[in-house]
Order: sequence, then structure tokens, then C-alpha cells
Amino acid sequence: MNRRACIAALLLLPLAGCLRGPGQLAKTDIDRIADLHRREAFASLKRLADKLYRRNPREWKKGGHAGFEDALARLTDPARAGLSPEPVMTGGRRGTTLILAGLRDDYPHDRVAAFVGGLSGMLFDAFDGKTEFFVLDDLDAQKLYNAARNVEIAAWKLANARRGQPEADQPAGAPLLLSNEMTPVQNLSFEREFGRLIGSLELLSQIAADKDNRTVVKVVHNLATAVFLPIK
Repeated sequence: MNRRACIAALLLLPLAGCLRGPGQLAKTDIDRIADLHRREAFASLKRLADKLYRRNPREWKKGGHAGFEDALARLTDPARAGLSPEPVMTGGRRGTTLILAGLRDDYPHDRVAAFVGGLSGMLFDAFDGKTEFFVLDDLDAQKLYNAARNVEIAAWKLANARRGQPEADQPAGAPLLLSNEMTPVQNLSFEREFGRLIGSLELLSQIAADKDNRTVVKVVHNLATAVFLPIK
């Protein structure tokens, strides 16, 4: 092969890689770590939705589903990752705004869908709308850190949201959504799942910051008065 042919072959190699599809593009170790953390983050949301629907069956019934499995499948469909639940339920809200709406005393729709769907939209934005990471993709360490704090705030709000008015068999003062429980049998599985998700986001934020040699602005807050941090 002469010199001109060699140069032409080298110039065509990147194009050949593109033609094979994005799945064939090179990934760094950090890309693979990001993929893993993203998958685990959305797997955590699915586990939380499963637990919440099992403890609060009245919520999936509000959506007219045949069973909680149908509601769970609809809410955690990978093709809808980052999207809000049905528009009629959200009034155009998404992300943390939807979380807050679902924890209002007067919210008439599926609270689990609003809570988990809001978290899903927020995480989707924290990962810049990407479902997979490659060499040229960057992670925003500050967004991931803010997302970790927002999950922490959402978990606190979930545990402390109470009814101002009775609803069906639920008296005033009862939790809007049942989650952790201390009696009669201790159940802290929600707390552990939230902790796993928060820790994963914090770790990935630190990895991204170290990669870009950037500093993450950290926030110390009182959960009782904390507001959600911006992601976009």
C-alpha cells in the first residue's frame, strides 16, 4: 500500500466507527462508571415506586390501572425516563415542582406517580438528558451534587407530609404517603434506598469534579426549611 492510500485509510477510520453506531464508540472508565451509576439511580427509583405502591394501593387505583404492576411499569418505562406521568395528572409540572405538587394535601391524582415521576425528571436533567455516556460527554458535578441534596430533601418531605383533612379511611394528621415505619414492625427500607441513591450521586459528583479539576459548591441546610436546589 502506497503512502497516499495509507493516509486515506487512516482518515476513514473515524467515519467507519461512526457508521457502526454510537454503541461502538470508545468509552473511558469514567464513562462506564457514569453508565453504571445512572442505571442504578433509575433502578432505585423503580424500587422506591414499588415499595410506595405496595404501601399505598389507593394511589395506583387513582390512575385506573388494573393493578400496581401496571402502574409501576408505566411509571418506570425506560422509554419515558425523565418524562412526567400522564399530563392530566401533572398540570404541566415536572421535576421538583411535581414532587411538591404530589405532596400537597389537595393533590387529587396518583401521589406516587407524582413523587417518583418528579424525581425521575430531576435525575434526567442532572444527567443532562443522556442515557449513555461516551468519550466526548461531560458530567456536570454541580448538577449531580444538587440532585443528591434534592433527593435528601424529597425523602424528608415524604416522611413528614401529613394530611390536613381526612381522606377516605385516612384521618387528618396521617401521612400523605406511607413509607418508613417504626411500629408495629420496624421498616426502614425506604431510608436505606434513599441513602443508596444519595450516596451514588455524591460519589459520581466527586468523580466528575476530580476529572475536570473543578470545585463543587456544597450547601449546608436544615431539611425542615430547605428548598430544592436548581438543576438546569
